[in-house]
Amino acid sequence: MSGLRMMAAPFVVPGPAGVAVRTRLKHLSAEDVRMLCLVGEHLGSLASRDLKARCSAGPDHDSEQWAQRKRALTEESSSRWAGSVTKATHDQWAFARRGHLAHIHSLQTGIATITHRLALPLGEKGGKHAPGGYRSRKEWHAKSRRLHVLEDRLEAAQADWQAGVVHVVRGGKRLLNTRHHLETAGLSEAEWRHRWQAERRFLQADGESGKRYGNETLRVTPDGEVSLKLPAPLTQLANAPRGRYILTTRVSFAHRGEQWANRISANRAVAYRIHEDAGRGRWYLTASWTLPPVQTVPLEAARVNGLVGVDTNADHLAAWHLDAHGNPVGEPLRFDYDLTGTTQHRDAQVRHALIRLLHWARRHRLAIAVEDLDFTAETPREKHGREKRFRKLISGMPVSRLRARLVSMAAELGIPVIAVDPAYTSKWGAQHWQKPLTTTSRKTTRHDAAAVAIGRRALGHPIRRRTAPPRTHQSDGCGHRTIQARPGSPGREGHRPRIPGPRTRSVPPGRAANAVDQNAQHRPGRSAEHESWQQDSLPLSL
Repeated sequence: MSGLRMMAAPFVVPGPAGVAVRTRLKHLSAEDVRMLCLVGEHLGSLASRDLKARCSAGPDHDSEQWAQRKRALTEESSSRWAGSVTKATHDQWAFARRGHLAHIHSLQTGIATITHRLALPLGEKGGKHAPGGYRSRKEWHAKSRRLHVLEDRLEAAQADWQAGVVHVVRGGKRLLNTRHHLETAGLSEAEWRHRWQAERRFLQADGESGKRYGNETLRVTPDGEVSLKLPAPLTQLANAPRGRYILTTRVSFAHRGEQWANRISANRAVAYRIHEDAGRGRWYLTASWTLPPVQTVPLEAARVNGLVGVDTNADHLAAWHLDAHGNPVGEPLRFDYDLTGTTQHRDAQVRHALIRLLHWARRHRLAIAVEDLDFTAETPREKHGREKRFRKLISGMPVSRLRARLVSMAAELGIPVIAVDPAYTSKWGAQHWQKPLTTTSRKTTRHDAAAVAIGRRALGHPIRRRTAPPRTHQSDGCGHRTIQARPGSPGREGHRPRIPGPRTRSVPPGRAANAVDQNAQHRPGRSAEHESWQQDSLPLSL
């Protein structure tokens, strides 16, 4: 099959490596809020200064320079606060560096696509693996100008990459650019300033195993008391011994609260982060910890009872139950979600759709098969040209968030998740399964057929259905046997059991055992078991 890329083998997705839970800090006093702002702004200024030092060091940064940065910060905070700041700075720089490399690859892809299309005659059609020429001379001219813009951007990006320069800002580039568009954002300068300061505060501390309640810097006791170690310049504001400040509020974790309590009771590491939602005027506390690697369920064990093939779409999850032999069972399932509105609304919609899917799979004791999707190569504007709606559709699908939430939520319920290669699942599913699964009372969509294709690939079966035998050799008369038996199964090509009754059209009810016995049929040259036969004499006259 030339032209088709090699398919990756399906695999069971490992569980999440960590857990994060969040709760609200309610009923904070004015003094608590003032103290959190003071500590956060002081540590935020240290984090900004440390980020500048890290960016100046570039790729040549080593452990000795890291130790020097930490010693410089310890004098104005504490050793533990300095460790948290330097670690966060290093992670932020590394993340920006990876994003810079991805930007370079995106520019290179766009330049290669435009160069290829400019070299083709106007109006030439493209193939499956390469786009065609541009539609008009006007579009060709516009794209030739864009090519020069992308080349200039690529040259600057590659120069920054070679020099080790990263473009990163504490607080976020989006919020920084909002400062120039306050009317569009519906914010006043004071409101924007408040959000900017809230985003640039630093109030997070890494956990330490063996220390009291798993964290010496930001500590939460089993009864919900929250306290923090004040930096050196603010120790005179402490309201507890050893330079600590205790908040007046008490907290509890509704989600995974028992796991959190077990960890801090055993003095196992728990990291905490306190931040303010400036839009709502609320303060939140986030607790996080790592999970030990867990042995995943073997692939063959996950396939035993069949599974649920799931196709991810822009507005719903299409699912279908398949048995161990790859046969669709029952009716297709659809779990809708709405991705319009705020980020919180979209996130809640994804969670609700996933929890309905997971509860259904748990009731039937089935694994879940999904595509191992990655749309990073599908979003550039140069690949799809004028198809803005399609680019927006691809970019708006919450692939990474849905995948991460599915794996995390499935691990809690003990449901295996199998990832398969997404190549050709929609195309082959529609080709081989959409029409056979469509009945007078059920209209099968391409997404439903794709879910069947995904499930069959996860089970190790080919997506295509069995070839129909010649019409004269079909045991169903005018129908086609759609049962998908495993290769090598006894009786795979044998007769199907006949159902007694009018459907047999050959024997009366109660005699289905002889439905395939040729001697039991009234045919010339065959003896009849159930009655005698004698040729009547022909009359000589009428």
